[in-house]
Parts: sequence; structure tokens; C-alpha cells
Amino acid sequence: MILEIEKVKNVWNDVKDILSVPHTDKQYKKLVKVLDELIDEVGNEEKHQLAPLLETVGNLIEEYENDHFIQPNAEPIEVLKFLMEENNLTQKDLSILGSQGVVSEILNGKRDLNVRQIKALAEKFNISPAVFI
Repeated sequence: MILEIEKVKNVWNDVKDILSVPHTDKQYKKLVKVLDELIDEVGNEEKHQLAPLLETVGNLIEEYENDHFIQPNAEPIEVLKFLMEENNLTQKDLSILGSQGVVSEILNGKRDLNVRQIKALAEKFNISPAVFI
């Protein structure tokens, strides 16, 4: 096992950028470019020597996207919670929705967003109102 670690240590500086989870948008974009190059190289050849690397890079990108992007078909409340987390907001920061009680009911799924609230959220986060429908 120690021999394997030594081999990895010898090449780590050369491969760490493509074998590490991206934590910034810049790292993410670089990894996407690597994935594009791997797709061009590997194509549909499952037995290609770089096929496992393609899968690994794809998984690293997927992990970043799951944490940093709104997922398609997400429930409106999940989108709102995601946006709150991304923007370091608390319930108190959502007074555009109504009182603290109303905000709490919305976040707990006891109340749906109305048209006025959807428009206000879309404007606040500069996104399409469709994500809250």
C-alpha cells in the first residue's frame, strides 16, 4: 500500500486539478473543459484507458453542480431554500414574502407561494418566476 501512495505522491501535482472536487466557479469551469476533452478522446469506447477518468471527472462535476446549481424540476420551496443558502439569507431577510409567521409557513411547506411573492422572489434573486411555480 505504501508503494501505491508513493506513486500517487510522485504524480499528484500533475493531476490534482482534475482529481479534486471543485470548490470555486473557476475550478468547476476548468474541470468542465477537462471533461469535454476526455469525451472527445474517449468517445463511446468503454474500454478506453481514460474511461475511468472520464467517469471520475463527471462525478466530481456532478457533485459541484448538485451543491451549487438549482436542479431542474425542483420544488419551489427547495429552490427558495437553495437560494437562501447560496446568498447567506435567513427567514428575517425574506420580509418581502410577509411576516415571519408567513415565511415560516412557506419554508415548512404549510403555505404555497402566491403570485405577488413569486414576482418579488424572482426580482430579488434576478431569476425567472418560473422556478417558483
